[in-house]
Amino acid sequence: MNEPNERPGDDAVARRFAQLEERIVKLEARLGREADAAPAVAVPPSPIAFGSVSPAARGEDELEFEVGQNWFARVGIVVLTLGVGFTVSLPYASLPAGAPSLIGFGLAAGLFGLARFWRESFELVSSYLRGVSMALFFFATLRLYFFGPHPLLTTDTFSGRALLVLVVVINLILGYRRRSPWLVGLALVTGYVTAIAVGAAGFVLPAIVVLSGLIVWASLRHTWPGLVPAGMLLGYATYFIWAGNDPLLGRPFQFLAAPTAAPACVLACMVVFACGALLRRERGTEDGLTNSAAFLNCALGYGVFFVHTLARFGSVFAGAHLVAAGVLLGVAVAFWVREQSRVSTFLYAMTGYLALSVAIIKAAAMPDVFVWLSLQSVVVVATAIWFRSRFIVVANFLIYVAIVLGYIVVAKAETGISIGFGIVALVTARILNWKKDRLELKTELMRNAYLVSAFFVFPYALYHLVPATYVGLAWIGLALAYYGMNLLVRSQKYRWMGHVTLLLTALYLVIVGTSRFEPVYRVLSFLALGTVLLVVSLLFTRLRQRKDEGTTEGPTPGN
Repeated sequence: MNEPNERPGDDAVARRFAQLEERIVKLEARLGREADAAPAVAVPPSPIAFGSVSPAARGEDELEFEVGQNWFARVGIVVLTLGVGFTVSLPYASLPAGAPSLIGFGLAAGLFGLARFWRESFELVSSYLRGVSMALFFFATLRLYFFGPHPLLTTDTFSGRALLVLVVVINLILGYRRRSPWLVGLALVTGYVTAIAVGAAGFVLPAIVVLSGLIVWASLRHTWPGLVPAGMLLGYATYFIWAGNDPLLGRPFQFLAAPTAAPACVLACMVVFACGALLRRERGTEDGLTNSAAFLNCALGYGVFFVHTLARFGSVFAGAHLVAAGVLLGVAVAFWVREQSRVSTFLYAMTGYLALSVAIIKAAAMPDVFVWLSLQSVVVVATAIWFRSRFIVVANFLIYVAIVLGYIVVAKAETGISIGFGIVALVTARILNWKKDRLELKTELMRNAYLVSAFFVFPYALYHLVPATYVGLAWIGLALAYYGMNLLVRSQKYRWMGHVTLLLTALYLVIVGTSRFEPVYRVLSFLALGTVLLVVSLLFTRLRQRKDEGTTEGPTPGN
């Protein structure tokens, strides 16, 4: 009999659970032995089971899709555009003059409608077709003026120009509505082509400035920084083509000499493009694109300005470059005041100094031009201190050395200008020493460089200005002047300049004086040099004694 608290089914359930547990233990043991005995074989996951492909197959598929979807789309669009353009540009003598343009307008409308229809299913191709339709729309309009045996319109009339401007405005609106930088860029290209097609100075020059302003506005409004460098290339290229008499229209290449204010358009564009960087949102740092845009603006803008003014504006060349120097230095000041810029300030400032140098070279006669160029060096250092620009200081020293070497090569006879070079070097060294903390010059390298320049320039000048028999005496006087500078400014560097100058004088007298001087001058030179050397030695002996006495004396008791 069963116990009162037990039920008949409890034993059966317990035995069943025990059997299941025993089977699980045996199964685990068998699986463990098979895993130990079997070799380790890497089984790749099944694509069907896991819904994925291997990395190699995936990379091959991505490359195929890139080629088939993107590359073919771009190439196909380019080929399609060229084909349609060639079709519209054919003469079609048997058709009315406006028929090719009407065909182009119809094709442009059809492609635009197709792009709108495919905007959801084929987004990439749809965006390309929009660009093709905009380009074809402009080209079909241009076909009314060119390429045919009997053009319907001419760019010399107000209505003809107004139609081209209207097409450009429509393209700009389409590009802005799509928020597409490349469509906007394409519309701007049509604007520059319109300026070249019209060719009149009263139309081209304002159009270039207006288009430059639109580029800067679009770049700032929609954060398209790459649009500005592209606009610089287009704008300055358009001006150069116009200034060269529009050779794309079949005219002979020659620079235009009218109107006289034409180069001012280039300066205006440089200011407009500079505003694109001055008004950008992120002014805390200067990225590579901002620096590249500043370099392009200076190189292309001033390059075009220089070439055109040099070729056809000789009578106002100096004045034009003086104005350019003022404009560019003003832009440099704006960059420094607004954002403490380093690179952009340096680029615009150095371009302004270059324009100032060009104006001086044109206005001054030889060899007086070197005097003005050396004085400009002092002005450059003064502005470099305000800009806190070590780059300008280094560049200015290289320019100073080039000026001195150029004078030595060009000048047929010394007229005392080298004395001015030496004075400029000493003044510049004093300015750098006075404001070295503002310039953040942690070393004396640049100051020493100017002092070394002065050390070589002064003996060179005296050697050519003074008769050979008095050169030694002149150099002794120079050494005494250095010692006087040491007493005035309390700088050991000037003492060393005096020491080395005396040694140079002694070497000169030993080599040249003993063989070429007359007895009287030889004796006078040696006596003067010997006296100065002895006096200097006595002075330094006395100074050393005072220094030693000061170091040996200690504080008196009670003090």
